[in-house]
Amino acid sequence: MNYTSLNQYLKTEYGRKLYKIAIDAGFTCPNRDGRISTGGCIFCSEGGSGDFAENKTLSITKQIEAGKARVSAKMRNADSSLPNYIAYFQAFTNTYGNVEHLRNIYMEAASHKDIAIISIGTRPDCLPPEVIELLKEINSIKPVWVELGMQTSNEETARFINRGYPLETYDKAMADLHAANIKTITHVILGFPQETSKDMLDSVQHAIDMGTWGIKLQLLHILKGTPLGELYDRKPFHVLSLEEYTQILVRCVQIIPENVIIHRLTGDGPKSILIAPKWSGDKKRVLNTINKALRD
Repeated sequence: MNYTSLNQYLKTEYGRKLYKIAIDAGFTCPNRDGRISTGGCIFCSEGGSGDFAENKTLSITKQIEAGKARVSAKMRNADSSLPNYIAYFQAFTNTYGNVEHLRNIYMEAASHKDIAIISIGTRPDCLPPEVIELLKEINSIKPVWVELGMQTSNEETARFINRGYPLETYDKAMADLHAANIKTITHVILGFPQETSKDMLDSVQHAIDMGTWGIKLQLLHILKGTPLGELYDRKPFHVLSLEEYTQILVRCVQIIPENVIIHRLTGDGPKSILIAPKWSGDKKRVLNTINKALRD
């Protein structure tokens, strides 16, 4: 099966593997602070999807240095004279703040000699014109990727998960980012309890139709301390088996053009708070199963 992985893209574009450093810049989210809602998306943990990020009490520079130390064992053969890292602003909504504050933190990352790319996770409803202009400015210094959490194109599912914005908001954000010549990555979650295989494929196809440069496919994790976890405890619902997830994942990959970079084929939920599916905690088995299915 022909598809383009992130590693393939990086080796072609940069001649080497780049390592992500997940940064927590201390943001919150309009779906948590009351501007839209206080509950957040029902699947989102207290870490705001940044459970593996560095310590938010540290400066951006110190988080980068801590991240470098964390992956140093993998970097033994890397050329230290080159920038070998991606600064990934991951936790919560990383464009939700004062523009000058955003400029300061992005510039701190962009000016670091070891950072090759700035990757920013955010919501489509947190990209006003002044933030788009700032992203254009940073993009002229270091490449900027913006990851949008669409999760699903199904409006009924979007209401169920308390996403807090209609699909047209995602569509507009994509158009605005493309007009600014900024690479976009769309995050799609597979396995929402009320969704069919067609719903999941439709979400992937919608991202493709909107011109996404990259895509992340993520298994739905049910985590402790989330509204979804509470719902599952009260009334357990079907979660995808490894075989079911692999089957739908293969179908998704089949419709993704080779010019759309696949950044992720699954994901890790922190084992300490993972309720279901438990099989997802066996990362080696999961990746081996997926890779075998994609080769067949």
